[in-house]
Amino acid sequence: MSASESLSLTIAKGAEQHTVRSVRPAEKPQRQQRELSGKIALVTGGTKGIGKATALKLADRGCHVIVNYFRSRDAAGRAVDEIKERGVEALAIRGNIGNSDFHKKLFAQIRAEYDHLDIFVSNAALGAFAGVFDVTEKIWDLAMRTNAQAFLFCAQEAIKIMPSGGKIVALSSLGSHRCIPGYSAIGVSKAALEALVKYIAAASSCQGVNVNAVCGGFIDTAALKSFPNYEELMEEVIRRSPLDRVGTAEEVADVVVFMCSEGANWITGQTIIVDGGYSLT
Repeated sequence: MSASESLSLTIAKGAEQHTVRSVRPAEKPQRQQRELSGKIALVTGGTKGIGKATALKLADRGCHVIVNYFRSRDAAGRAVDEIKERGVEALAIRGNIGNSDFHKKLFAQIRAEYDHLDIFVSNAALGAFAGVFDVTEKIWDLAMRTNAQAFLFCAQEAIKIMPSGGKIVALSSLGSHRCIPGYSAIGVSKAALEALVKYIAAASSCQGVNVNAVCGGFIDTAALKSFPNYEELMEEVIRRSPLDRVGTAEEVADVVVFMCSEGANWITGQTIIVDGGYSLT
């Protein structure tokens, strides 16, 4: 029976019979799972944590994914294999995203391999823990160069090879909004990144490119475990969180991938907070 065929029910009431006819509503077509099929995506820091989760979810939706990494060739190899298992192409490009000389080389290689770029996810981050009065020039430069400056210069290169409908998403963190002990230089660099999102979004609108940030709360990754007071921090976060837990890399990646989709076409210049309600308390 087709979706639009009528159904007949015969109801007996005493000696009479009544026939009730109804029409089954047409079923809605199922949403395609590979809605980003054929798109070319770059994820910096894409071999672990939120970056890897994002890369895999983009691949699940049909993207060919380029991951940038710096330290671990083994992790990069595993990420490439897992991406390819999803039936798409994968490429790992090694380089220090905090080195401004690398940016042009990175995007030149992408252009040579794929001609263009549809999605740029700026995820790579680095910084040293220090109280605000203990921040040295080296600590300051490390955070600003890797987290804010790299996003700016990479966006400048990405926009040159990005067609209309392109998406740029930068990963931020709650340290941009709230004071977290020892997070001062990193937090300021993330605040700078969020400000850059607004300026880059305004400048990119004429090309039909959306630019946004996703600000993750306390997420259960190796980066969180690197906090000096990890155990104490976890207890406090869980106590204050309306959802009584920390988040997962996959939960943040889900939002990042949405921001890369056509569903986010009317969103630009915004920072989306994904923290399980922690910032409400």
